[in-house]
Amino acid sequence: MELVSVAALTADRVIGKDGELPWPSIPADKAQYRARIADHPVILGRRTFESMLDDLPGAVQIVLSRSEQSFDVDTAHHATNVDEAVDLAERLGTGVAYVIGGAGIYELFQPHLDRMLLSRVPGEYEGDSYYPAFDESEWTLAAETEYEGFTLEEWTRTGD
Repeated sequence: MELVSVAALTADRVIGKDGELPWPSIPADKAQYRARIADHPVILGRRTFESMLDDLPGAVQIVLSRSEQSFDVDTAHHATNVDEAVDLAERLGTGVAYVIGGAGIYELFQPHLDRMLLSRVPGEYEGDSYYPAFDESEWTLAAETEYEGFTLEEWTRTGD
């Protein structure tokens, strides 16, 4: 099972403010993000899940939550920890699961990731949620693609 983190962030790792993106919408980023994860399970926290109820991403949502254990959405499944989420994703058999936030979920999964797809948004924005810092010596920048309004970086974990 390949675990891939997908996030949009600024140079200082801001990913959100008050549960929303702090920058104006970037249609090209949303389009590439939605297309990439459409047929795969996504792993996300309860608050992120609830914020996306009107337009749920991915084929299946694996929701990590300590408080909620069932959801009124047929495609949503509960997990209590990383191992449970990965086991569930593996049973779904797609070979790839995307970790899509929020900040606590990114932090929890960081040691387990195989790849990171990071949309780097230019500019400075105030935020209250951050993508976790990572040691670049443990990662290789495999690709960098310029889009209108952002740069997509693909990082792969460096082998031991």
